[in-house]
Amino acid sequence: MSNKRDLKKDLNYVFGDIIDAALIWQMANPDADVTKSEEIIDESIKSFDELIAEANKRGVENAKAHFKGIRQSLEAKATELVTKINSL
Repeated sequence: MSNKRDLKKDLNYVFGDIIDAALIWQMANPDADVTKSEEIIDESIKSFDELIAEANKRGVENAKAHFKGIRQSLEAKATELVTKINSL
């Protein structure tokens, strides 16, 4: 199992890449309405904040299960956001 630092790096990289993809879509489509891509960016930031707060929790009963749950949440949310970007 990886440590908390690696989990935080993964959160940062994954949500950073999703935000980059949304911004690249905006630059590639300057005439398109950007409200949906802005919503994706806002949702990415909100999800990042929530998952970082979960990762920073202290005194959890079962740390291994706690971090596994965070990783599963990350994967599910990232998949959802990438699907939204692909549908733009």
